[in-house]
Amino acid sequence: MAQSKSHSQSGIKLVVVESPTKAKTIRKFLGKEYIVESCMGHIRDLPQSSKDIPEKFKKEKWAQLGVNVDKNFEPLYCVPKDKLKVVKNLREKLSEADELFLATDEDREGESISWHLVEVLNPKVPMKRMVFHEITKEAIHKSLKETRDIDYNLVKAQEARRVLDRLVGYTISPLLWKKVAYGLSAGRVQSVAVRLIVEKELERIRFKKSEYWGVKADLEKSSTTFEAKLTDYKNQKVAIGKDFNGLTGQLIENKNVMLLDKEKAQDVLSQAKSSPWTVSDIDEKPVFRKPSAPFITSTLQQEANRKLGLSSRETMQVAQKLYEQGFITYMRTDSPFLSQEAILAARDCIQKKYGGEYLPSAPRVYDAKKAKGAQEAHEAIRPAGSQFVDPDNTGLSGTQLKVYELIWMRTMASQMVDSKQKQVAVKIKAGDAIFSASGMTIEFPGFLRAYVEGSDDPEADLLEREVRLPVLKKEDLVQLKKVDVTQHETKPPARYTEASLVQTMEKEGIGRPSTYASVIGTIIDRGYVKKQANALYPTFTAMVVSKLLKNYFPQYVDLGFTSGMEASLDNIAEGELDWEKYLKEIYFGSKGLKTQVEEKEEKIDAAEARTIKLEGMENYTFHVGRYGAYLSTKRDGAEVSASLPESETPADITPEVAEKLIDQKLNGADSLGKDPKTGLPIYVLNGRFGPYVQLGDVTEENDKPKRASLPPTVLPENVTLEIALKLLSLPISLGEHPETKKEIKAGLGRFGPYVVHDGDFRSIPKGVDMFSLDLKQALELLSAPKKGRGASKTPLKSLGLHPVTQEEVQIFNGPYGPYFKVGKVNASLPEKAEVEKMTLEIAVEVLKDKISTKASKSKTKSSSVSTNASTTKMASAAKGKSTGASGKQTTKGKPFEGTQPEIIKASKVGLKTSPVVASKAVEAKKESSVSSKVVVRRKG
Repeated sequence: MAQSKSHSQSGIKLVVVESPTKAKTIRKFLGKEYIVESCMGHIRDLPQSSKDIPEKFKKEKWAQLGVNVDKNFEPLYCVPKDKLKVVKNLREKLSEADELFLATDEDREGESISWHLVEVLNPKVPMKRMVFHEITKEAIHKSLKETRDIDYNLVKAQEARRVLDRLVGYTISPLLWKKVAYGLSAGRVQSVAVRLIVEKELERIRFKKSEYWGVKADLEKSSTTFEAKLTDYKNQKVAIGKDFNGLTGQLIENKNVMLLDKEKAQDVLSQAKSSPWTVSDIDEKPVFRKPSAPFITSTLQQEANRKLGLSSRETMQVAQKLYEQGFITYMRTDSPFLSQEAILAARDCIQKKYGGEYLPSAPRVYDAKKAKGAQEAHEAIRPAGSQFVDPDNTGLSGTQLKVYELIWMRTMASQMVDSKQKQVAVKIKAGDAIFSASGMTIEFPGFLRAYVEGSDDPEADLLEREVRLPVLKKEDLVQLKKVDVTQHETKPPARYTEASLVQTMEKEGIGRPSTYASVIGTIIDRGYVKKQANALYPTFTAMVVSKLLKNYFPQYVDLGFTSGMEASLDNIAEGELDWEKYLKEIYFGSKGLKTQVEEKEEKIDAAEARTIKLEGMENYTFHVGRYGAYLSTKRDGAEVSASLPESETPADITPEVAEKLIDQKLNGADSLGKDPKTGLPIYVLNGRFGPYVQLGDVTEENDKPKRASLPPTVLPENVTLEIALKLLSLPISLGEHPETKKEIKAGLGRFGPYVVHDGDFRSIPKGVDMFSLDLKQALELLSAPKKGRGASKTPLKSLGLHPVTQEEVQIFNGPYGPYFKVGKVNASLPEKAEVEKMTLEIAVEVLKDKISTKASKSKTKSSSVSTNASTTKMASAAKGKSTGASGKQTTKGKPFEGTQPEIIKASKVGLKTSPVVASKAVEAKKESSVSSKVVVRRKG
């Protein structure tokens, strides 16, 4: 009761958000009675490894899953060790407050974080849920007045999603370890994404190029030159790219077109060249283009990839920072809807910046796309507030500015008038041949003044550019300036880019906007997919895993089934589906996951599972082995194999490439020549990690001859003996540093060429030949400040020596604001403090707890080693077996069942505290802060 009384007198309100940046922005809008703290994302989760599982559960057959599948799919939650301090800090702040506001994001993930906070913190004061989709003063104050309860349907949906992901991943992944390779993983969404990329690669493998020819002419009229292409000859259409099947590369069957070869094209050219060129037809028509809708999560990722070259993960990281700083609205949304406030802000901006002629008479309204499972969870992604900040006035720079500008321009364009264009199609007759010329002029740019949408197809981009034709009319003669035959090849289906993969996933209802970035990041990080320029291609590991899943567990990589799972999870969020019944059917049903894995595990042959055959490569088998991918074939009745370089893409390996690798393995590579010093041969070879040069042969005496990787700019076929000798000489000495007298070297590393002096590295700039670099140039590079992660920070202010440690006290700028630094001890500046006004006295006061704790630890460290272990053990015995042994806070249970969790503190026992006193203290402080080990158990 005393605690409640102190709460009622404090007037303090605790607001909890996910990140320090978000907390810092919100603090600016609230008064001193509000404490805004960050929980740093989720404060608890399912166990990540066996060591996270408490001893009392380790022998349970479901323990590795972290989900009790035999008891209503109860999840086992743990507070990771790195979150114990966060929880302790939140408890301390909550003890000072008389009201708790949970201000996490308003989607499933945010709702789940809020629920976990309530479960762990167990507040004894009123708790309110505040939601907002932008971090502005108006939005924050409005959300404080319009609070609500936690939406338990959203929490159930998120928990069901998390449990389902765990069941799929932790049931299929061990099977992949046994049958393919240890450490592989499967996932509800990631395996489907991998399958999409694999199938695109198989389409490229099946594709067979076709050649076709054409004729192109440069014509002139009224001093204007324009281009025309052959479309008809002797009253028959001439075959062009669209007449070929995009998947096979062959001419579409029963297509009534003339396929020109080089000889026939030359005949057409000769006849046309000697004929007059006369305009036979003109077609003009107006075209109106409407702007695209404002950004939703998927379209932002697509455009940032096309226009800025950002990955989905990078885009979302930047967007998250912009949102948390108050520049844009919430960035995870399926809805293109704009609020009335946003429409008014956009129209006001358009009027001032572009003029009234660019403003439509009525606002544009956008409905959600008919993508499967689309949700109207939020507003579109747009600049925050009731007045949009012009990109030039944001103070942003770099990628953040580019992404904000993209969002700003797209929002502006979405509320502007149509673009008015005129398209002109002209046909020109030359003997028996008909040539066509196309023109496009912009009559009024409309929304194009603000924004032009990107494309995955460069040729499509070219078609959008303005092309002006001279003024022409029927029967006009035009002058032939130049005419040539043109050779063409059909192109295989384009590989997915991150933009087009997101587009496909959205269209098919695979995953949700909040998952696209993490899914793509995961399949790249885990070695299933690699990037070549902007294209995604599968590794051979992805090929064999996708084959296994498709053959034995087809529904779990089926687009329709996975989309159906997403729809079911959405139904759970709406309260229309019981999540336990759904999970039971998915896991235990007659076609459930557990049943299928148990039935099919014995049927899967591990050796066969690790191999794959590719169309057109029937004489070769591709394998995934312990040390990477390799191919095998028969030679004189015996099987021979060779490693595949990781840079080789499955669709680009030809029989010629395979034969070269096999021949190199059997006969060795032809040497470039001999090393003048040792007389040993020098080879250019291909390895798992790419091409390299090697000095000498592998022998029993020398199983690791000297090797050097080729720089990315050097192709194996261009390597000469001189280049090889230079590479093998690395690192080379450039001389001594004039001050330290230590050697300076130039070398070639993982990130390119570098110079190094006494462990201090600098990259050699592009365009500078590392072999011609001299000592003077190296010293200039070393004298320049470091860039990137390894860069040393410059302090904002130095305050003097700390009276206890005698180390310099400095102020640095960090990702979450300025902080004091003394040696290895850091502490944030007081709230709303100004760097210029900070003194040594203030710093010492702020740092005193951390400095004294550090000093105390160093004094008692030796004496506590022997004593602490025994007293802790005794205290645990006095308490009984209420504590898990994992060092984690654990919860066995589900939301909304039973009562609030029971918190049992297992404090580290001090040296002067008896086990009995310690045990009583633990019982007396069940509601106190988390220490090193906490178990949370559900009643009922």
